[in-house]
Amino acid sequence: MTDDRDIPAASPSPPDGGTELASGVFAPPAAVRFQYARSGGPGGQNVNKVNTKAEIWVRLAALTGLSPSALARLRQFAGKRVTAAGELHLASETERGQEGNRAAVLERLRELIVRAQVEPKVRRKTKVSKAAKRRRVDEKKRRGGVKAMRRSSPRDQD
Repeated sequence: MTDDRDIPAASPSPPDGGTELASGVFAPPAAVRFQYARSGGPGGQNVNKVNTKAEIWVRLAALTGLSPSALARLRQFAGKRVTAAGELHLASETERGQEGNRAAVLERLRELIVRAQVEPKVRRKTKVSKAAKRRRVDEKKRRGGVKAMRRSSPRDQD
């Protein structure tokens, strides 16, 4: 007999054969589209012959595993990279090969999603204690006293 507590919890499997973009965030195959084009990046003479630039379009509405607030943050972080059709568009042409650019664009997408999943900490207003206010005023008075002792009266200079 095995104890269920001994088995580590596995991450959920992608629904309907989709791809896992980040931990627990999946996209169906129809929601992710890749396109390749000639790149202006590194590659020497190869850059004029091979499609090394990688572009990805992801339909944000089709993502599963993201809370509504995380999806809103993702849209905010993506900014102008979200198209009018509601797709996130990323491109990479920094690597010499197509696979390197494909990996780079997927990594940038993953970083955006992970950043959007982080719930921002709510700032709570705090009030300065009476003791802290008293200490501050006492220190100001002490410093003022030190400076007053440095001054000499005009009568002493005659």
